[in-house]
Order: sequence, then C-alpha cells, then structure tokens
Amino acid sequence: MAINCAIFTEELLASELFGHEKGAFTGAISSKQGLLEIANNGTLFLDEIAEMSPNLQAKLLNVIEDKEFLRVGGTRPIRVDVRVIAATNQNINVLISNGKFREDLYYRLNVMDIYIPPLRERKEDIIPLSKHFLEKHSKRANKKITGFNKEAMDVLMSYSFPGNVRELENIIERAVILEKTSQIRPESIPQSIKLFQIETIDPNRVKTIDDINKEYAEKVLEFAEGNKSKAAELLGISRTSLWRILKGE
Repeated sequence: MAINCAIFTEELLASELFGHEKGAFTGAISSKQGLLEIANNGTLFLDEIAEMSPNLQAKLLNVIEDKEFLRVGGTRPIRVDVRVIAATNQNINVLISNGKFREDLYYRLNVMDIYIPPLRERKEDIIPLSKHFLEKHSKRANKKITGFNKEAMDVLMSYSFPGNVRELENIIERAVILEKTSQIRPESIPQSIKLFQIETIDPNRVKTIDDINKEYAEKVLEFAEGNKSKAAELLGISRTSLWRILKGE
C-alpha cells in the first residue's frame, strides 16, 4: 500500500493511516480500516514523509515499535506487522536539526538508507527517462512520436530540473501534446526551460542551484498567475515544497 503524506491534512492522514470508528467525527457514518491495517503482513510506502505532522510522527513511531495502534475514535488496540518504507525529497538532517522531524523516528526508519541524487546530479539518466516517458505518453495520446531531435535533447540535458523526475515527465507529456511531427523538437519544450541553456560561464556570476531553483519557481508561479497550487503541480512538487523553495530554505 502507498500514500503521499503531502496531499492530506493531519486529520485526514490520520484517518487514512489508522482508520476510524463509526461516529469518530462528523461524516464518519461507518467504521473504516486504515492503510496500516490493510497492509498487515505486507509493506506500507509513505511518500513525502517529511510533510507529516509531529503528532502523527509520534503515533507512527509507536506503531513501528509496539506493532499496535488505535483507530481514530477507537478503544481496541489493533496489532499489525508492517514493513514501512519512507521517502522524502527534503534534507532530513536539516529538518531534524530544526525540530521539524523527530530524530527518534528517523533512526527507527533508517534501517537501510537509499539516497537518490537529484536529477541534475545524474545527467546520464535524462536520456533513458525521457525515452520512457515519451513512449508512455505517446501511447496515451495515440501519437507516433519516435524520439527527440538533437536540439531538443540538448535543451533537456542542459536544464537543472528543480522538480526532478516528476518535472521531466511533465515536460515530456506537454511536448507530446504539442508536437506535430514524428520527433520532439525544441518548439514543443517550454520557453522557460530553454532560457536555462548555458552558453558561457562567468566564474563571478555563477549561481547556486538553490538560486536557480528559486528563480525558476518564481517564473513558474508568475506563469500560473500567482496560483501556488497550480505552480506546484506544474513543477511536480508539493505546495509545501514550493513554499520552501521560494523562501530559499
């Protein structure tokens, strides 16, 4: 089972994870199993776990340690044996030092750590990922697009992808919709992406990745007419992550 912690309020996330009893809150017209209960003897994947509130972090820690929990509004402990896999695109050590993520939960989860570098640090993945997304979205759009011309791939290879793989997929999906030939051309790639191509580098004017991310996020927000939810969707990140990028955190 899988859930994205960034798209729920604390109350709804608690209900999704732990379930609830009938009458536990307004609208709870019947009892409901949570994902922890459904995933018993299996695996639960918690995406964007850094977005989880401290209160829910404490409850999750208890489940991992004691292997039991209460449904929202419940009084009967429910025992489970669940393997938990968690992911975040944020610097978890910074969040811990700032008191935004529980250190004890981090060490309890961090039995095996798998670090995936951002896409800008593994440029060799851009070509195979682009081909994969092209095939995926060409089939959905019922279009016969066989690849990318050199200029289009050069644009993608020179871009920093602040939104990582999700942003790459959004760019490819958009290009498939707009493209009228059998190959993706630069004309089908957003103008804002092409603006980031580096012709020359002045050592005195080199910007940090964080500065570039912030500038690009601001451009996308301007394009979305100030709608942060729409801008976050275009970038393939959560609204909270967009807010942090704009603040320079």
